[in-house]
Amino acid sequence: MASILFLTQVLPYPLDAGPKVRAYYVLRHLAQSHRVTLVSFVRSEDTPEYIAHLRTFCGQVQPVPMHRSAWRTAKAAAIALSTSRPVIIERDRSPEMLALLHSLVETQRYDYIHADQTSMVQYALTASEAALVHGSARSHLVLDAHNALFKVMERLAAQTRNPVLRLVFEREARHLRCYEAESYRRFDDVVFVTEEDRDRIGLAHAHAIPICGDPDATPMAPRRDGKRITFAGALHWPPNAEGIRWFLNEVWPIVHRSLPDVTLTIIGKQPPRALAEMNRPNVETLGYVADLQPLLAETCAWIVPLWSGGGMRVKIVDAWTWGVPVVSTRIGAEGLAYTDGENLLIADTPQDFAAAISRLVHNADLAESLRQAGRRTAIERYGWRSVYTAWDAIYPPNAGRGATNPEPRAQPHTHG
Repeated sequence: MASILFLTQVLPYPLDAGPKVRAYYVLRHLAQSHRVTLVSFVRSEDTPEYIAHLRTFCGQVQPVPMHRSAWRTAKAAAIALSTSRPVIIERDRSPEMLALLHSLVETQRYDYIHADQTSMVQYALTASEAALVHGSARSHLVLDAHNALFKVMERLAAQTRNPVLRLVFEREARHLRCYEAESYRRFDDVVFVTEEDRDRIGLAHAHAIPICGDPDATPMAPRRDGKRITFAGALHWPPNAEGIRWFLNEVWPIVHRSLPDVTLTIIGKQPPRALAEMNRPNVETLGYVADLQPLLAETCAWIVPLWSGGGMRVKIVDAWTWGVPVVSTRIGAEGLAYTDGENLLIADTPQDFAAAISRLVHNADLAESLRQAGRRTAIERYGWRSVYTAWDAIYPPNAGRGATNPEPRAQPHTHG
């Protein structure tokens, strides 16, 4: 049994966002054969019950409060401008996290140090260097980058109409490209969730392992003849906010004219003010929703109208798992095992997107075919128990010595 120090930027529970789903099931897999210490930033909404759940399979869970404010972001921007560091990396620099890591490596030797997402790179490297100072052997460094972050910023820059924001995103993209290229080389293994992002970085020691869930433990949503179109995604994340804004402005007027009895439901916490204040007919904005089942039963189309972002969209894997038909842009479905017309519908123009939704409303056979094919895809391609054996090439099960950590119950995903 190896000893793993696992560092995350978000507490990987509950399962209400892609990064949490990714880290949660990687932890579940590693904890079957290794002793894992989870060190995670936490926010005000992270409850003691969430941490207690993670402790059922992690040997230790060490939370560190994440402090965010407009003043801290402005300060980080000023420092970043003077040092050529990306703002989003400097923004999350935490003396509390650094102090905790120094304390941990002073008293415990870790065979592996695992950074989850690019924001935790600086902490993994700091912990590794501090361990050497305290006389430990060098830890094997693993980065689960998820995606090529610079590409997210490039796409945001290309899509925004605001010239100031475009300059900000372009600046971040340039410096993230340099930061990722330089820092990733210092890790022994780097993992991405799609082959596309792995190839964008171009490292010889990079792997591609998709984000997975637990479709075997998740029943299909009951089918009703619903007239609901559903979007779900954290709306503080610019690609999600930008995507649903495009849908509201460009696609929804077409849909509403032809399908006046259909409702659009937007699920997601922290919407930007401009989005929250948009007033469109037959549109409801619900914020965070813990239990999606009543809405899923009425959903005729799960939409993913994204034009930027990176990695893969867990919201599509979720919809496949639930057996809900999906309509997505090509970028929204990037990196997934999809066939247009078989397990989802691809639409890249407002007219095509509206037409795809209309097909699902009027063609019950097509909707049922997509439901069944999507469910099969989720089970065959995105079940963590089978797919995540790929992590064993990085973390051999026989590394180290000791007993296996306990196996927790499967947990449902929530959204928003």
